[in-house]
Amino acid sequence: MKAAIVVEAGKPPIYGDFKEPVPANGEVQVTVSAAALSNVVKSRASGTHYSSSDQLPFVVGIDGVGRLDDGRRVYFALPEAPFGSMSEKTVIRPSQCVSVPDDLDDVTAAAIANPGMSAWAAFKQRAYLTAGETVLVNGATGTAGRLAVQIAKHMGANKVVATGRNVEALKALSVLGADVTIPLGDCGDAFEDSLKEQFSSDGIDVVLDYLWGQSAERIIIAGAKAGKDAVPIRFIHIGAVSAPNITLPSAALRSSAITLMGSGVGSIPMDSLVKSISELMQAAVSGGFEIATKTFPLSEVERAWAAANSMPRTVFLMP
Repeated sequence: MKAAIVVEAGKPPIYGDFKEPVPANGEVQVTVSAAALSNVVKSRASGTHYSSSDQLPFVVGIDGVGRLDDGRRVYFALPEAPFGSMSEKTVIRPSQCVSVPDDLDDVTAAAIANPGMSAWAAFKQRAYLTAGETVLVNGATGTAGRLAVQIAKHMGANKVVATGRNVEALKALSVLGADVTIPLGDCGDAFEDSLKEQFSSDGIDVVLDYLWGQSAERIIIAGAKAGKDAVPIRFIHIGAVSAPNITLPSAALRSSAITLMGSGVGSIPMDSLVKSISELMQAAVSGGFEIATKTFPLSEVERAWAAANSMPRTVFLMP
C-alpha cells in the first residue's frame, strides 16, 4: 500500500510502499480517506516528541478519517507503530474510533479533531469550565488557539481574552468570539499592563496556554499580583510553541490561588479524550466552528511537509 514513511531518524517522510497491516485480536481495519498534519505529527516524525517511536521504518500520522470494513465512517486516533494514519490502510482498536456526523466532511473532520480536542478536553476534563466564566487563550492566532476561542464561547464563556503575536490575525478573532485581544509583542511592560487590566477588572477564571515560555510566566505572575481579591485561576498548559521551559518565582504560587496543570495524552485518560473528540465532532456543525484547510494528495507529502504550518491546516488525501 502507499504511505508516508519515515525511513531514517530525523528525516522527513517519503512517499512509497509499505506492508499492509493485518488486524490483530481486538483491532479493526480502516480504509483511510484523509489525515491532517500537525505539530505533534512533525515532532513524532523527527523523533523529538515524548511519544515518538524508535521503530524504523514507520508510517507517520497519529489520526485521520476513514471507513471501517462495515462501512461506518469514523475518526480514529493513535494507531500502533509502525502503522500510522498517512497510508491507504491502518488498524485501530474500536475504542479509539468515533463516528463522524453525516454533515461533517472528511477534510474538516480530519483537520479539526486534534486541535479542537486540545481545547475541548482542557475545558471539559481539566478546567471544568462553567458558563459565565472568563477565559484567556494564550496563543490564540494558530489553528488550535482560534478553535479554543470559538469553543470557549460555545461552552458559555462570558468573556474571552486572546493573545498572539500576529496583530492582524488577532483582530480577526473578534468575529470568532474574542472580546479582548492583547498583542504579545516582546512580552514586556505593555503586555504586563494589559494583563493587569484584565485581572483587575473581571478577573480570569481559566487560562489555556499554547505557548509556555515568557508569556506564560507573565500571565502567572500577573495573576499572582492581582492579589487575594482575584478569583482562583485554573492555568491549563497545552503546548510549548514559544519555549520548553519557564522561570517561575515560588512566591507566585504561594501568594495566589493559581492551579497549574497540563492537558493532553497522559494527563487525560484515553477514553476521556475519545469522548471529547466525539463531543467536538457533534458540536462542530451546530457550533459553526471555522477552520482553514489546504489539501494535498499523499503523493506530494515530501513537497508539502517542509512548507506546511498550522495555518491553514494541511490535510493529505489518500490514494
